[in-house]
Amino acid sequence: MKSTRKGLRNDDLYKDTYGRLNCAECEKTLATENAPDEVYNVRRCPDCEREFRELP
Repeated sequence: MKSTRKGLRNDDLYKDTYGRLNCAECEKTLATENAPDEVYNVRRCPDCEREFRELP
């Protein structure tokens, strides 16, 4: 699982005009899941199920 920053640098993710993170492969907005035991949030693409972690 990559971080969202690495995903943006590697062109796996992009931000739309409103600043939302989108998957570059399927062009869908990432959903956010709060992991209660972890420091980071998990961002998941609803179509291709790729996961990225987002540090606060």
